[in-house]
Amino acid sequence: MLHLIPAPLHRTALRLAHGLRKIWWRWRKPYVIGCRVLALDAEGRVLLIRHSYGSRSWMPPGGGMARGEHPIAAALRELGEEAGCTLEDAAEVAMVEEDLHGAVNRVHVVAGRLSGEARVDRREAIAAEFFAPDALPTDMPAELRRQLPGWLNAFGS
Repeated sequence: MLHLIPAPLHRTALRLAHGLRKIWWRWRKPYVIGCRVLALDAEGRVLLIRHSYGSRSWMPPGGGMARGEHPIAAALRELGEEAGCTLEDAAEVAMVEEDLHGAVNRVHVVAGRLSGEARVDRREAIAAEFFAPDALPTDMPAELRRQLPGWLNAFGS
């Protein structure tokens, strides 16, 4: 149903919703649970995307998990939504807790081999590229840039 909304309007709505969500998190300080997806291509490069909202830094695909949702199921769903592809041999390689605008965010890190071609919908995600683990972009969160190689090693890439 959301695909019926013109893409520019959809992106604007996402930015507004994200801004409200950040205010809510700062005020309520909830405990949220999410996933981060490390999708590797045949050359061992990791897929990173830029969202249409938030910082617009390069990030692995990912997002919130529904109550009772398994981390791998959430990772497959998020990768499909944000990059239009899926994973083979998906495995959880880490779990970290981090601050997310005042909320405690428990993130399940799931890695796997990319299946299909990554393509963004220009709504939630506006760009997707593959990066070698030793050539990550400078415009990504420093802590994520530091942790990513270890997670990839845990997967055995």
